[in-house]
Amino acid sequence: MEQRKILVVDDDVRLRELLQRYLNQQGYTVETLPDARDLDRKLARNRPDLLVLDVMMPGEDGLAVVRRLRAQGEPIPVVMLTARGEDVDRILGLEMGADDYLAKPFNPRELLARINSVLRRYEHTPVVAAPLAGAEPLVFGRCVLDPARRELTRDGSVVTLTTAEYAVLLALASHPRRPLTREQLMELAMGKGGGESQDRSIDVHVSRLRKAIEEPDSPPRYLQTVWGYGYVFVPDGGSRDAG
Repeated sequence: MEQRKILVVDDDVRLRELLQRYLNQQGYTVETLPDARDLDRKLARNRPDLLVLDVMMPGEDGLAVVRRLRAQGEPIPVVMLTARGEDVDRILGLEMGADDYLAKPFNPRELLARINSVLRRYEHTPVVAAPLAGAEPLVFGRCVLDPARRELTRDGSVVTLTTAEYAVLLALASHPRRPLTREQLMELAMGKGGGESQDRSIDVHVSRLRKAIEEPDSPPRYLQTVWGYGYVFVPDGGSRDAG
């Protein structure tokens, strides 16, 4: 089996060397860059399976990079690193389109676990989503969710989603009109438990999904909030209690 490729972009030379050595030992092929100047060339010529991206870098910072990549329709999985451990920075990274976020200093084993988790989400349909795995495309509003192609389209155009956003949407769509708590969504879509910061992550993913699915300046119809509980997917955009 071909080794998975990881590209680490960080201006800390010692951290780059440590991660390259450690992840190589774990069976990954690892390349590194000190900043984002050559990132586009790397993505085009020797595309990695996942990007580990530092937030605080000279030149184009990590948040700007991931925002630009997502705006270009680039779906590569991204795990962000930052020396700033504030929850607001973590949420900002997710809002820009990162799949996961890890504050420095960290144990390399934790980064490995997050890399493995993100790649599993990217490569496999979550267990909870099995009812949709072989299903026909699901049409709702102006959107079509095609589990076989792992694709969401709106008005015929492909909508770029991060692996986490796709997993959350598929988990919700697999249980129409069934409210799911944030903890359930985290476990079902991402295979790990909740906690306050993880709950906030779910809120960010749902917020981004709504921007892609719902009509602007209108109350959410398809991804509805169940106050004090979580979220529910309503395929016809009506009441979750209908039918």
